[in-house]
Amino acid sequence: MYINYVSLLDFRNIMSADVNLKNGINIFYGPNANGKTNFLEAICICSTGRSHRTKNDFEIINFNKDESHVRVLINDNTSKSIDVHIKRKAKKGIAINNIPIKKSSELFGTLYTVMFSPEDFRLIKDAPYQRRRFIDIELCQISKVYCYNLQQYMKVLKQRNELLKNIQKNTNLKDTIFVWNKQLVDYGINLIKFRKEFVNSLSNKAAFWQKQITSDAEELSIVYCPSVDENDFYYKINSNIEKDIIFGNTSFGPHRDDIIFYINNKDVKIYGSQGQQRTAALCAKLAEIDVIKENTGVKPVLLLDDVMSELDKKRQNALMNCINEIQTIITCTGIEDYIKYYTESAEVFYVSEGTINKAN
Repeated sequence: MYINYVSLLDFRNIMSADVNLKNGINIFYGPNANGKTNFLEAICICSTGRSHRTKNDFEIINFNKDESHVRVLINDNTSKSIDVHIKRKAKKGIAINNIPIKKSSELFGTLYTVMFSPEDFRLIKDAPYQRRRFIDIELCQISKVYCYNLQQYMKVLKQRNELLKNIQKNTNLKDTIFVWNKQLVDYGINLIKFRKEFVNSLSNKAAFWQKQITSDAEELSIVYCPSVDENDFYYKINSNIEKDIIFGNTSFGPHRDDIIFYINNKDVKIYGSQGQQRTAALCAKLAEIDVIKENTGVKPVLLLDDVMSELDKKRQNALMNCINEIQTIITCTGIEDYIKYYTESAEVFYVSEGTINKAN
C-alpha cells in the first residue's frame, strides 16, 4: 500500500498543496512551524478519521476560512480515494471512493499508517492513557470487531458513570446499575482478549528489533497489565458498586489497563536509561509495522515526524534499514548527513510558510 497523491486546501497554514508521492522514501524538510507536521497530520486524519494532535477538528481549519479539505489517492492493487471535509459549523464529512460514510470508524482499514513523532519517545514514561491509546489505534486499524467493541464499551462506561453520579442523589436508581454492568463486562471481555493477543505479538516482534539494535545485548518484553482478569470482571464490577457510587466512577475495566516494558527483566520506566527508553519505544513502533503486515497482508505507510534527530547514528541506521520495503514520509529541518545517502532515490520537498515545493 502506498499514497500516490495528497491534496490539501485551507489545512492549518497550508492554503493549497498538491503533492505527488513516490512508493519509497519521501523527505519533507524546512524550518520548524512551517507546515511539515501539518502535512503528516492530514494523512493521519485520512487513515484514522482523527488528528493525532487535537480533539477539536475546527483547530485544523485555517484561521481565515470556514472549512478545510483533504484528499488522498491510494494504490493498494486497486486505486482508492479518501476525502475529508472539516467544517466549523457542521459535522466532519468523510468519503471513500466518493461514497460518504456514516461513521469515522468505517474508515479504518482503508489506509494503514504507523506514525512516529518525538512524543512517542515518551510512550514508556507517559501516563497509562497514552499506552492504551497506542494499543487502541493499532487494533482499530486491523480489526473492525475490536473497534466496534471499543466504541460500545466507552459508550456504556460513560452511561454507567453518569448513573453512578445520579445514584448519589437518588438511591432508588441503584437497581438499574446491573443492566449496565452486564453490558460493560461483555464488551470489556472482548477488549481484554484482543489486547492480550495484540501485546503478545507486539512483544515478540519488538524483542527481535531490540536485539538487532543492541547486538543481542538487551532483551525486550512488553507485558499487558489488565485492570481486571476477564474471568473475574463480572464479580469485581458487582462487588465494588458501593465504592463506585461514592466516587462516581467505574473502578475496574479495560479503561484502566496498562502495558509495561521490560529490558533484561527490569521495568524500563523505573530502571531504564533515557537511551533504553527511546530504543524500546522505537522497537515498539517497528513492531507495529510487522503486526499490521502479519494481520492484514498490507505494508503500512510509515510517517516519521522529525524523529531522526532524536536518535543516535546506530538507531538512525536501524530505522532506515527497516523501511526499504515500505513507503515512508520523513520530516526534518534539514538534509543532514544521516539522510543524504537516501536523497538520490527519494522524492524531496521543501516546506516554507505553508508552501510545499518539490526540491529535486
